Amino acid sequence: MDKLKKGTTSVWAGEMQEFYKGATTPPIVNSVTYGYHDLDEWSEVALGLKEGHIYSRNTNPTVEVFEEKVRALEYAEAATAFSTGMAAISNTLFALLAPGERVVSIKDTYGGTSRLFLEFLPSIKVEVTLCEAGHHEQMEAEISKGCKLVYLETPTNPTLKVLDLKRLIKAAKSVSAIVVVDNTFATPINQNPIVLGADIVLHSATKFLSGHSDVMGGVACGNKELIKKIFQYREITGAALHPMSAYMIARGMKTLELRILRQNENAMAVAKFLKTHPKVEDVFYPGLPTHKGHDFAKTQMSGFGGMMSFSLKGGYENVKKCLPRLKLAHLAASLGSVSSLAGPPRTTSHVELTEKQRAELGIPESLIRYSAGIENIEDLIEDISQALDYK
Repeated sequence: MDKLKKGTTSVWAGEMQEFYKGATTPPIVNSVTYGYHDLDEWSEVALGLKEGHIYSRNTNPTVEVFEEKVRALEYAEAATAFSTGMAAISNTLFALLAPGERVVSIKDTYGGTSRLFLEFLPSIKVEVTLCEAGHHEQMEAEISKGCKLVYLETPTNPTLKVLDLKRLIKAAKSVSAIVVVDNTFATPINQNPIVLGADIVLHSATKFLSGHSDVMGGVACGNKELIKKIFQYREITGAALHPMSAYMIARGMKTLELRILRQNENAMAVAKFLKTHPKVEDVFYPGLPTHKGHDFAKTQMSGFGGMMSFSLKGGYENVKKCLPRLKLAHLAASLGSVSSLAGPPRTTSHVELTEKQRAELGIPESLIRYSAGIENIEDLIEDISQALDYK
Protein backbone atom coordinates (compact mmCIF):
# COMPACT_ATOMS: atom_id res chain seq x y z
CA MET A 1 0.00 0.00 0.00
CA ASP A 2 2.82 2.43 0.84
CA LYS A 3 4.14 2.10 -2.73
CA LEU A 4 0.90 3.29 -4.33
CA LYS A 5 0.41 6.90 -5.39
CA LYS A 6 -1.30 9.11 -2.83
CA GLY A 7 -4.58 9.45 -4.71
CA THR A 8 -4.90 5.67 -4.84
CA THR A 9 -3.83 5.30 -1.22
CA SER A 10 -6.49 7.81 -0.11
CA VAL A 11 -9.15 5.59 -1.67
CA TRP A 12 -7.91 2.09 -0.88
CA ALA A 13 -5.88 2.23 2.36
CA GLY A 14 -7.73 0.37 5.10
CA GLU A 15 -10.21 -1.03 2.61
CA MET A 16 -8.35 -3.88 0.93
CA GLN A 17 -9.93 -6.54 3.16
CA GLU A 18 -13.33 -8.11 2.60
CA PHE A 19 -16.09 -6.44 4.61
CA TYR A 20 -19.23 -7.96 6.06
CA LYS A 21 -21.45 -9.67 3.45
CA GLY A 22 -19.18 -8.43 0.66
CA ALA A 23 -19.86 -4.73 1.27
CA THR A 24 -17.58 -2.47 -0.79
CA THR A 25 -17.87 0.40 1.70
CA PRO A 26 -16.52 0.02 5.24
CA PRO A 27 -19.38 -0.66 7.67
CA ILE A 28 -20.01 1.65 10.62
CA VAL A 29 -19.45 -0.61 13.61
CA ASN A 30 -21.28 1.00 16.51
CA SER A 31 -20.84 -1.90 18.89
CA VAL A 32 -19.21 -0.88 22.15
CA THR A 33 -18.19 -4.40 23.12
CA TYR A 34 -16.96 -7.48 21.20
CA GLY A 35 -17.79 -10.99 22.39
CA TYR A 36 -15.58 -14.09 22.64
CA HIS A 37 -16.56 -17.70 23.26
CA ASP A 38 -12.95 -18.74 23.82
CA LEU A 39 -11.56 -17.15 26.99
CA ASP A 40 -7.96 -17.80 25.96
CA GLU A 41 -8.50 -15.93 22.69
CA TRP A 42 -10.24 -13.13 24.58
CA SER A 43 -7.24 -12.86 26.91
CA GLU A 44 -4.77 -12.77 24.01
CA VAL A 45 -6.69 -9.97 22.30
CA ALA A 46 -7.02 -8.05 25.56
CA LEU A 47 -3.26 -8.27 26.11
CA GLY A 48 -2.48 -7.21 22.54
CA LEU A 49 -1.01 -10.60 21.65
CA LYS A 50 -3.61 -11.18 18.94
CA GLU A 51 -5.52 -8.87 16.61
CA GLY A 52 -9.10 -8.10 17.55
CA HIS A 53 -11.32 -5.74 19.48
CA ILE A 54 -12.48 -5.68 23.09
CA TYR A 55 -14.03 -2.27 23.71
CA SER A 56 -14.54 0.65 21.31
CA ARG A 57 -12.96 3.21 23.60
CA ASN A 58 -9.75 1.34 22.81
CA THR A 59 -10.09 0.14 19.22
CA ASN A 60 -12.87 -0.10 16.66
CA PRO A 61 -13.01 -1.59 13.12
CA THR A 62 -14.34 1.58 11.49
CA VAL A 63 -11.81 3.79 13.27
CA GLU A 64 -9.04 1.47 12.10
CA VAL A 65 -9.94 2.19 8.45
CA PHE A 66 -9.36 5.90 9.02
CA GLU A 67 -6.17 5.27 10.98
CA GLU A 68 -4.77 3.10 8.20
CA LYS A 69 -5.42 5.78 5.57
CA VAL A 70 -3.43 8.35 7.54
CA ARG A 71 -0.70 5.85 8.44
CA ALA A 72 -0.19 4.93 4.79
CA LEU A 73 -0.32 8.51 3.48
CA GLU A 74 2.24 9.69 6.05
CA TYR A 75 4.51 6.62 5.63
CA ALA A 76 4.18 5.96 9.37
CA GLU A 77 4.57 2.72 11.31
CA ALA A 78 1.34 3.17 13.27
CA ALA A 79 -1.52 5.59 13.90
CA THR A 80 -4.11 6.24 16.58
CA ALA A 81 -7.22 8.41 16.29
CA PHE A 82 -8.82 10.96 18.62
CA SER A 83 -12.12 12.74 19.07
CA THR A 84 -10.66 16.11 17.98
CA GLY A 85 -7.43 17.64 16.74
CA MET A 86 -6.74 19.22 20.13
CA ALA A 87 -7.23 15.82 21.75
CA ALA A 88 -4.50 14.48 19.47
CA ILE A 89 -2.16 17.36 20.34
CA SER A 90 -2.79 17.42 24.11
CA ASN A 91 -2.75 13.63 24.55
CA THR A 92 0.51 13.39 22.62
CA LEU A 93 2.20 16.07 24.71
CA PHE A 94 0.95 14.76 28.05
CA ALA A 95 1.77 11.15 27.11
CA LEU A 96 5.35 11.97 26.14
CA LEU A 97 6.29 14.67 28.69
CA ALA A 98 6.73 14.44 32.45
CA PRO A 99 7.41 17.00 35.22
CA GLY A 100 10.98 18.27 35.06
CA GLU A 101 11.34 17.63 31.33
CA ARG A 102 11.70 20.30 28.67
CA VAL A 103 10.01 21.03 25.35
CA VAL A 104 11.22 23.47 22.69
CA SER A 105 8.75 24.91 20.19
CA ILE A 106 7.81 28.11 18.37
CA LYS A 107 5.78 31.09 19.53
CA ASP A 108 3.08 31.15 16.87
CA THR A 109 1.64 27.66 16.94
CA TYR A 110 -2.14 27.20 16.76
CA GLY A 111 -3.86 29.04 19.61
CA GLY A 112 -4.95 25.92 21.49
CA THR A 113 -1.43 24.53 21.28
CA SER A 114 -0.01 27.86 22.44
CA ARG A 115 -2.24 27.71 25.49
CA LEU A 116 -0.91 24.24 26.32
CA PHE A 117 2.61 25.67 26.18
CA LEU A 118 1.81 28.87 28.05
CA GLU A 119 -0.45 27.48 30.80
CA PHE A 120 -1.10 23.76 31.05
CA LEU A 121 2.37 22.24 30.61
CA PRO A 122 4.04 24.75 32.97
CA SER A 123 1.34 23.91 35.55
CA ILE A 124 2.69 20.34 35.73
CA LYS A 125 6.30 21.55 35.89
CA VAL A 126 7.20 20.90 32.25
CA GLU A 127 9.68 23.54 31.11
CA VAL A 128 8.62 25.22 27.87
CA THR A 129 10.87 27.33 25.64
CA LEU A 130 9.21 29.11 22.73
CA CYS A 131 11.32 30.54 19.91
CA GLU A 132 10.59 32.90 17.06
CA ALA A 133 9.35 30.87 14.09
CA GLY A 134 11.93 31.00 11.32
CA HIS A 135 14.81 31.92 13.66
CA HIS A 136 16.51 28.58 13.18
CA GLU A 137 19.75 29.54 14.94
CA GLN A 138 17.79 30.44 18.08
CA MET A 139 15.93 27.12 17.98
CA GLU A 140 19.13 25.15 17.41
CA ALA A 141 20.75 26.90 20.36
CA GLU A 142 17.80 26.11 22.64
CA ILE A 143 17.58 22.51 21.45
CA SER A 144 21.33 22.03 22.03
CA LYS A 145 20.80 22.80 25.74
CA GLY A 146 18.86 19.54 25.93
CA CYS A 147 15.15 18.74 25.73
CA LYS A 148 12.80 15.76 25.71
CA LEU A 149 10.65 16.95 22.82
CA VAL A 150 10.73 19.41 19.92
CA TYR A 151 7.31 20.49 18.70
CA LEU A 152 7.05 21.99 15.21
CA GLU A 153 4.20 23.37 13.12
CA THR A 154 4.78 24.26 9.48
CA PRO A 155 3.27 26.16 7.80
CA THR A 156 2.21 27.90 11.00
CA ASN A 157 -1.33 28.90 11.89
CA PRO A 158 -2.22 31.65 11.03
CA THR A 159 0.86 33.48 9.73
CA LEU A 160 2.01 30.69 7.37
CA LYS A 161 5.64 30.77 8.48
CA VAL A 162 7.71 27.85 7.19
CA LEU A 163 10.29 25.97 9.24
CA ASP A 164 13.25 24.12 7.78
CA LEU A 165 12.23 20.67 8.99
CA LYS A 166 15.42 18.83 8.00
CA ARG A 167 17.58 21.33 9.84
CA LEU A 168 15.52 21.36 13.04
CA ILE A 169 15.00 17.59 13.05
CA LYS A 170 18.77 17.14 12.76
CA ALA A 171 19.27 19.44 15.75
CA ALA A 172 16.67 17.53 17.76
CA LYS A 173 18.22 14.15 16.94
CA SER A 174 21.62 15.40 18.10
CA VAL A 175 20.20 15.55 21.65
CA SER A 176 17.94 12.47 21.24
CA ALA A 177 14.76 14.55 21.40
CA ILE A 178 11.41 13.34 20.09
CA VAL A 179 10.21 15.40 17.11
CA VAL A 180 6.48 16.07 16.81
CA VAL A 181 5.12 17.93 13.76
CA ASP A 182 1.61 19.34 13.31
CA ASN A 183 1.00 18.74 9.60
CA THR A 184 -2.62 19.95 9.49
CA PHE A 185 -2.04 22.92 7.18
CA ALA A 186 0.19 21.06 4.72
CA THR A 187 -1.71 17.73 4.69
CA PRO A 188 0.01 14.46 3.74
CA ILE A 189 -0.58 15.31 0.08
CA ASN A 190 1.78 18.31 0.26
CA GLN A 191 4.25 17.30 2.98
CA ASN A 192 5.47 14.19 4.82
CA PRO A 193 7.53 15.09 7.92
CA ILE A 194 8.22 11.44 8.80
CA VAL A 195 10.11 11.05 5.53
CA LEU A 196 12.24 14.00 6.70
CA GLY A 197 12.97 12.31 10.03
CA ALA A 198 10.12 13.34 12.36
CA ASP A 199 8.94 10.82 14.97
CA ILE A 200 5.29 11.83 15.26
CA VAL A 201 2.94 13.65 12.88
CA LEU A 202 -0.36 15.14 14.09
CA HIS A 203 -3.46 16.18 12.18
CA SER A 204 -6.68 17.86 13.07
CA ALA A 205 -8.78 15.56 10.88
CA THR A 206 -11.62 18.05 11.28
CA LYS A 207 -9.89 20.17 8.65
CA PHE A 208 -8.48 19.04 5.29
CA LEU A 209 -8.63 15.29 5.92
CA SER A 210 -12.42 15.23 6.28
CA GLY A 211 -12.74 18.27 4.04
CA HIS A 212 -16.40 19.10 4.57
CA SER A 213 -16.68 20.87 7.97
CA ASP A 214 -19.19 18.30 9.17
CA VAL A 215 -17.19 16.07 11.51
CA MET A 216 -14.47 16.39 14.15
CA GLY A 217 -11.45 14.18 14.72
CA GLY A 218 -7.71 14.01 15.21
CA VAL A 219 -4.89 11.56 14.63
CA ALA A 220 -1.29 10.90 15.64
CA CYS A 221 0.94 8.70 13.51
CA GLY A 222 4.59 7.75 13.44
CA ASN A 223 7.04 5.61 15.41
CA LYS A 224 5.32 2.40 16.56
CA GLU A 225 6.55 2.47 20.16
CA LEU A 226 5.71 6.15 20.65
CA ILE A 227 2.25 5.70 19.13
CA LYS A 228 1.67 2.77 21.50
CA LYS A 229 2.48 5.04 24.43
CA ILE A 230 0.12 7.74 23.11
CA PHE A 231 -2.58 5.14 22.43
CA GLN A 232 -2.36 3.84 26.00
CA TYR A 233 -2.69 7.37 27.35
CA ARG A 234 -5.68 8.00 25.08
CA GLU A 235 -7.32 4.78 26.33
CA ILE A 236 -7.37 6.23 29.83
CA THR A 237 -8.26 9.84 28.99
CA GLY A 238 -11.10 8.47 26.85
CA ALA A 239 -10.66 10.88 23.92
CA ALA A 240 -11.70 8.17 21.45
CA LEU A 241 -13.00 8.86 17.95
CA HIS A 242 -16.62 7.80 17.38
CA PRO A 243 -17.14 5.19 14.62
CA MET A 244 -19.56 7.44 12.73
CA SER A 245 -17.04 10.27 12.76
CA ALA A 246 -14.29 7.90 11.61
CA TYR A 247 -16.49 6.73 8.74
CA MET A 248 -17.21 10.31 7.64
CA ILE A 249 -13.55 11.34 7.76
CA ALA A 250 -12.44 8.22 5.87
CA ARG A 251 -15.09 8.90 3.24
CA GLY A 252 -13.91 12.49 2.91
CA MET A 253 -10.32 11.31 2.54
CA LYS A 254 -11.16 9.42 -0.65
CA THR A 255 -11.18 12.78 -2.45
CA LEU A 256 -8.27 14.22 -0.45
CA GLU A 257 -5.78 14.48 -3.30
CA LEU A 258 -8.35 15.92 -5.72
CA ARG A 259 -9.41 18.55 -3.20
CA ILE A 260 -5.89 19.50 -2.12
CA LEU A 261 -4.62 19.94 -5.67
CA ARG A 262 -7.53 22.30 -6.41
CA GLN A 263 -7.09 24.17 -3.13
CA ASN A 264 -3.36 24.57 -3.80
CA GLU A 265 -4.18 26.22 -7.13
CA ASN A 266 -6.92 28.43 -5.68
CA ALA A 267 -4.83 29.67 -2.75
CA MET A 268 -1.93 30.51 -5.05
CA ALA A 269 -4.18 32.49 -7.39
CA VAL A 270 -5.83 34.36 -4.50
CA ALA A 271 -2.42 35.15 -2.97
CA LYS A 272 -1.11 36.54 -6.27
CA PHE A 273 -4.23 38.69 -6.65
CA LEU A 274 -4.02 40.08 -3.13
CA LYS A 275 -0.31 40.80 -3.47
CA THR A 276 -1.08 43.56 -5.95
CA HIS A 277 -4.16 45.01 -4.25
CA PRO A 278 -3.72 48.57 -2.90
CA LYS A 279 -5.68 47.91 0.32
CA VAL A 280 -3.62 44.86 1.28
CA GLU A 281 -0.58 45.49 3.45
CA ASP A 282 0.97 42.03 3.22
CA VAL A 283 0.22 38.50 2.02
CA PHE A 284 1.42 35.35 3.78
CA TYR A 285 1.54 32.34 1.49
CA PRO A 286 4.56 30.02 1.12
CA GLY A 287 3.97 29.65 -2.62
CA LEU A 288 4.90 33.29 -3.25
CA PRO A 289 8.59 33.85 -4.11
CA THR A 290 8.52 36.87 -1.77
CA HIS A 291 7.59 34.68 1.21
CA LYS A 292 10.49 34.37 3.68
CA GLY A 293 10.12 30.59 3.87
CA HIS A 294 9.56 30.01 0.16
CA ASP A 295 12.88 28.23 -0.38
CA PHE A 296 12.23 25.85 2.53
CA ALA A 297 8.71 25.21 1.25
CA LYS A 298 10.02 24.38 -2.24
CA THR A 299 12.39 21.83 -0.72
CA GLN A 300 10.05 20.01 1.66
CA MET A 301 6.58 20.54 0.17
CA SER A 302 5.15 19.21 -3.09
CA GLY A 303 2.37 21.81 -2.97
CA PHE A 304 1.97 25.02 -0.98
CA GLY A 305 -1.44 24.34 0.53
CA GLY A 306 -4.91 25.82 0.58
CA MET A 307 -4.27 28.14 3.54
CA MET A 308 -3.12 31.74 3.39
CA SER A 309 -3.50 34.95 5.34
CA PHE A 310 -3.26 38.64 4.55
CA SER A 311 -3.25 41.88 6.49
CA LEU A 312 -5.20 44.99 5.59
CA LYS A 313 -4.01 48.56 5.75
CA GLY A 314 -5.90 50.48 8.41
CA GLY A 315 -6.05 47.68 10.99
CA TYR A 316 -8.94 45.78 12.50
CA GLU A 317 -11.55 48.42 11.63
CA ASN A 318 -11.05 47.59 7.95
CA VAL A 319 -11.15 43.86 8.70
CA LYS A 320 -14.65 44.46 10.10
CA LYS A 321 -15.60 46.28 6.91
CA CYS A 322 -14.16 43.72 4.53
CA LEU A 323 -15.14 40.32 5.90
CA PRO A 324 -18.95 40.77 6.03
CA ARG A 325 -18.88 41.68 2.33
CA LEU A 326 -17.59 38.22 1.33
CA LYS A 327 -20.34 36.17 -0.29
CA LEU A 328 -18.35 33.03 -1.19
CA ALA A 329 -16.67 32.39 2.14
CA HIS A 330 -18.18 31.38 5.45
CA LEU A 331 -17.06 33.65 8.25
CA ALA A 332 -16.30 30.73 10.52
CA ALA A 333 -13.59 29.34 12.78
CA SER A 334 -12.50 26.23 10.91
CA LEU A 335 -10.52 25.58 7.71
CA GLY A 336 -9.82 22.99 5.04
CA SER A 337 -13.39 22.68 3.77
CA VAL A 338 -14.64 22.36 0.19
CA SER A 339 -16.16 25.80 0.72
CA SER A 340 -13.92 28.79 1.44
CA LEU A 341 -13.70 30.06 5.02
CA ALA A 342 -12.34 33.33 6.38
CA GLY A 343 -11.89 35.13 9.67
CA PRO A 344 -9.49 37.06 11.93
CA PRO A 345 -7.29 35.22 14.46
CA ARG A 346 -9.17 36.88 17.34
CA THR A 347 -12.24 34.74 16.44
CA THR A 348 -10.57 31.74 14.80
CA SER A 349 -7.10 30.31 15.45
CA HIS A 350 -6.23 32.40 18.52
CA VAL A 351 -9.59 33.16 20.10
CA GLU A 352 -8.27 31.65 23.35
CA LEU A 353 -5.61 34.35 23.66
CA THR A 354 -5.79 38.04 24.55
CA GLU A 355 -4.92 40.80 22.10
CA LYS A 356 -1.68 41.34 24.01
CA GLN A 357 -0.78 37.64 23.77
CA ARG A 358 -1.53 37.62 20.04
CA ALA A 359 0.71 40.66 19.58
CA GLU A 360 3.50 38.95 21.52
CA LEU A 361 3.17 35.98 19.15
CA GLY A 362 3.50 38.26 16.12
CA ILE A 363 -0.15 38.02 15.04
CA PRO A 364 -1.52 41.43 13.97
CA GLU A 365 -5.16 42.37 14.53
CA SER A 366 -5.29 43.41 10.87
CA LEU A 367 -4.81 39.78 9.76
CA ILE A 368 -7.40 37.74 7.87
CA ARG A 369 -6.97 33.98 7.63
CA TYR A 370 -8.36 32.59 4.38
CA SER A 371 -8.97 28.92 3.65
CA ALA A 372 -9.45 28.45 -0.09
CA GLY A 373 -12.16 25.98 -1.05
CA ILE A 374 -12.66 24.11 -4.30
CA GLU A 375 -14.85 26.75 -5.95
CA ASN A 376 -13.97 28.14 -9.38
CA ILE A 377 -11.10 30.54 -8.90
CA GLU A 378 -12.61 33.27 -11.09
CA ASP A 379 -15.58 33.44 -8.71
CA LEU A 380 -13.39 33.54 -5.61
CA ILE A 381 -11.23 36.36 -6.91
CA GLU A 382 -14.26 38.37 -8.02
CA ASP A 383 -15.80 37.89 -4.58
CA ILE A 384 -12.64 38.98 -2.74
CA SER A 385 -12.28 41.96 -5.08
CA GLN A 386 -15.77 43.26 -4.33
CA ALA A 387 -15.26 42.61 -0.59
CA LEU A 388 -12.19 44.83 -0.67
CA ASP A 389 -14.21 47.61 -2.31
CA TYR A 390 -15.28 48.94 1.09
CA LYS A 391 -15.29 52.62 1.94
